[in-house]
Amino acid sequence: QGEGRVEVRGGYVTGSGLDDATLGAAAGYDFDLGSTAFAGAEIAGDKVLVDGADVQFSSGARLGAKVGAAGKAYVNGGYTFGQIDDPYVGAGYQHKLGQNIYAKAEYRHQFIENFDDFDTFAVGVGFAF
Repeated sequence: QGEGRVEVRGGYVTGSGLDDATLGAAAGYDFDLGSTAFAGAEIAGDKVLVDGADVQFSSGARLGAKVGAAGKAYVNGGYTFGQIDDPYVGAGYQHKLGQNIYAKAEYRHQFIENFDDFDTFAVGVGFAF
C-alpha cells in the first residue's frame, strides 16, 4: 500500500553568488514499509526567480519514518538536470493538515561541479491521494 502526492512549493536558494527565491511543483509516490517507515520516488520542476534561469528538473528518492498518524520525517537524494546537472541530498518533514492536504519543509544541498554548492530551503503544500 502507498500514497501518491502532488505539491507546489517555494523557497530560497543560496550559493555560488546566487541568493534568490524559487518556485516549483512536484509529484511522487510513497510506498509503506510497515507501520513505521516508508520509501518514495519524486519528480519535480523548480525555477529560480531570476532572469535567465531555466526550470531545473529533478528526479529522486526519499526514505523516512512515520511520525505519529500525520507526520513523515525523511532524507532524500537524487539528481537535477537542466541548466545544472548534479546530485543532491537533503532532509525534510511533511505533515497532514487533514484527510488529504499536507504541508512540508525541506532542505537540499546540491553538489555543483565547477561552482560552489547550492543550498535550498523550501516550504510547500500538497494533496495526497
